Amino acid sequence: MSLLRLRTFIEVYRQHSISGAARSLNLTQPAVSQHIAGLEVAIGRPLFVRQSQGVLPTAAADELATDIGDKLDAAEAALSTARARSADIAGNLHIIGHADFLAEKLAPALVPLLKEEIRVRLHAGDGPLVTQMLLEEHYDLGFSAHPVTDSRLKGELILSERILLVAAPAVAQRLKTASNLGEALLAEPLLAYNLERSLIDHWLEKNRIHAPGLIPALTGQDLRGLRSLLSQGFGWTLLPQYLCESQLRSGLLEEIPPPHGHTEIRYYLIWLPSKLRKPRIAHARQTLLWQLHTLSGKADTSNT
Repeated sequence: MSLLRLRTFIEVYRQHSISGAARSLNLTQPAVSQHIAGLEVAIGRPLFVRQSQGVLPTAAADELATDIGDKLDAAEAALSTARARSADIAGNLHIIGHADFLAEKLAPALVPLLKEEIRVRLHAGDGPLVTQMLLEEHYDLGFSAHPVTDSRLKGELILSERILLVAAPAVAQRLKTASNLGEALLAEPLLAYNLERSLIDHWLEKNRIHAPGLIPALTGQDLRGLRSLLSQGFGWTLLPQYLCESQLRSGLLEEIPPPHGHTEIRYYLIWLPSKLRKPRIAHARQTLLWQLHTLSGKADTSNT
């Protein structure tokens, strides 16, 4: 079995589409169909059932994808990284993710790539937009607080951060001394990432705090904006620890201790496997994984 046939199979399997796989692999649809037909002859079993819209994998396809999918991705990434060592990897690298994460966590990790003359283009977007833009191949790498749920994408956990309930000292004092924290929170303005309030609701649920009718005074998809308002003495919110560490140390903000425990937010590096066939992107992904894990380890050490 050729590597090209196996890659073609994986693309068709992940996209459930001959035409979609052809676009991703820069092949014609007849060429993709021939690769699949040749693979079916080689293993002696049909891999897909053709439908009016797309294809449906058979049990044999499920078994083959389980056996080779991740191994093939790893092999191609390793080959691309090896090529990058001897190839000119200069060029553009498009990255999409949460604005505050890109600015405060990712930017320091980009230095090695920038020194290699890779031109980085950062774009802000929330979790659903990151997924959509990666699938449509408008961007090379994505960073999201949402785990990968689409089988066409791959992701790796790069950071886990505690979520802290924070406010300016005067507001924090009122919340800390309140006999009923839920009622006290309702009495103060809430600043939130969006109206869905997933981080906030999770924290409240874990700490068994009842605060019905909680409506944000302000929503904004850059948590640094919320932090700025808090520093002016307005309202309360929940922030990842890395976004408020310096303000807590300086006394500009204070944490309101959770009654039952902290929640966490997790950040993932996400990519489309076919993108890793490009040496620049494979090299950038590996470099950023190493850099982010290294910088995170240094931050953990400095905070102990």
